[in-house]
Amino acid sequence: MDRNLILAITLSMGVLLLWDLLVAGPQRKEWEAAREVAAQQAAQEDEASKAEIEGATAGGAQISVNDALQNGAGRVPVRTDELNGSINLVGARIDDIELRKFRQTLEDKSPLVRVLSPGNTEHGHFVQTGIRFVGDEGLNQVWTAPTGAVLTETTPVTLTRTSGDLTFEKTISIDDRYMFTIEEAVTNNGAEPEALTPYAFVVQRNIPEDFTNFMILHEGPLGVIGNTLHERKYNTLRKNNEKKKVSESGVGGWIGITNKYWLAAAVPAQDEEINAKLSNVGTREKPVFQSSYDLNTRTIAPGETVVITTGVFSGAKDVDVLQAYEKSVADGGLGIPSFDKAVDWGRLFFLTRPTFHTLDYFGDLTGNFGVAILILTVIVKLLLFPIANKGYEMTTKMKKLQPELEKIRERAGEDKLKLQQDMMALYKKEKLNPVAGCIPLLLQMPIFYALYKTLFVTMEMRHQPFLYISDLSAPDPTTIFNLFGLLPFDPTAAPLIGAFLGIGVLPILMGVSMWFQTKLNPPPADPMQAQIFALLPFFFVFIFAGFAAGLVLYWFWNTFLGILQQWVIMKQNGVEVNFAENLKLPGRKKNPAPGE
Repeated sequence: MDRNLILAITLSMGVLLLWDLLVAGPQRKEWEAAREVAAQQAAQEDEASKAEIEGATAGGAQISVNDALQNGAGRVPVRTDELNGSINLVGARIDDIELRKFRQTLEDKSPLVRVLSPGNTEHGHFVQTGIRFVGDEGLNQVWTAPTGAVLTETTPVTLTRTSGDLTFEKTISIDDRYMFTIEEAVTNNGAEPEALTPYAFVVQRNIPEDFTNFMILHEGPLGVIGNTLHERKYNTLRKNNEKKKVSESGVGGWIGITNKYWLAAAVPAQDEEINAKLSNVGTREKPVFQSSYDLNTRTIAPGETVVITTGVFSGAKDVDVLQAYEKSVADGGLGIPSFDKAVDWGRLFFLTRPTFHTLDYFGDLTGNFGVAILILTVIVKLLLFPIANKGYEMTTKMKKLQPELEKIRERAGEDKLKLQQDMMALYKKEKLNPVAGCIPLLLQMPIFYALYKTLFVTMEMRHQPFLYISDLSAPDPTTIFNLFGLLPFDPTAAPLIGAFLGIGVLPILMGVSMWFQTKLNPPPADPMQAQIFALLPFFFVFIFAGFAAGLVLYWFWNTFLGILQQWVIMKQNGVEVNFAENLKLPGRKKNPAPGE
């Protein structure tokens, strides 16, 4: 080996060793020490947060909501057209909110939907805002309210308390929907400056009762921090909090906890930098989910007053309402970024959002979301008409080739390789693509998913009726197994098999339409394939029986329109539809003609 090369390698290795010893090594130790300190600080913050929340949720005590509301230091009633509830004077936390226009079920006397509940109940769910400082008594400080105070849209309430040299005034107002505005003024009456750290958090004790646990739906802590949406599902944090918790900083945003239809959120002033966390501060067995943020610490001088403004949302995830809050202050909103992302539009948001807005528009126009689904189906058919037509035309041409294909099958006999080669040669000669016939179905898949998602996650679709159906977002309530309600029992209540017995009118109509559509074309040559195709409609009946009725309505109406479209194209191309002949399966012997 060349001596110069050996010398160069030796010198290079020496330089690298010296660099590692004198520069990289000390830097690495500094980085490791910094990481250790950061980890310790994070652990201390988590422990402090956990201790605070445990105090706010009254440790292990769990009592009924009614008992929790009757006990304690007192409450300020909340009465608006939309909300009914109260504010707890312990911590000035908002922990008792019901929605006056939403009931848990379709029954007239069903209980109102409860969005927030006291922390010492089994499923405690509340929002608290405040300001930390040296010598703070914690989260359970008691506030004083004016005698007879009631919070309404037109009458704000001011709560007060004193701690050492600091005086606190918390003025709470509420708009005509679901947003509280909390202005907390702190005055330093002492001779020394004080360091203040504003905070807000939303807590959910245990997994809520209405938890659906569907893969396509986000339920749990979430927030927009800066301009980025962060989400963590309940079970994700319950099972693996240390690895999955979120700790992010950014200017503006909001944090909250969401269920399928309801949201509780805290919103800072949008020019503030927030240090946000989404985590489980409880245990795997007894989780306490928390979305929280701290604002940057600020110093208040003697005689000075500092005002911190926070919004608290507690209500239904009505898209129009959420988007109204997104608008700038100049346009009458609050400038909350991406607030409608509290609705889980999914990764195909570019389809689910237009689908929702189309349904919402025609629902308002016609007064019925079932009719809106029918109109949406027609619009989709018209938009996809040119492409779908190509697919149907290809299917029609394939049908015209059936006599030649039969001859090829007869010549090939049992030689499947020759059969495939001859068939492909014929397709090539006629410029046909046998897969093109699947195009109409494949084009429907993204639309189908978007509608499924829209019906499942949007508040507007909840409890919407159509004809005999009381809720388009739920399965068809009828079932063939009790003659659609004529017999006085519920087959779906049967153990083990009940879930498969809820086959209503719409799934049956859908199955019949799919079966009819398959019979427009001759069955496949292979008897096994033919039997599979023949059974598919019945299989889909059982599958779709558990889907939202609005989704089944869409699929039935779409299939029916597809039948009409295919029929017209076949007639235009001179293809006769021998429906009776298509009912016969391949391999079945035909009856001999007279004289044979």
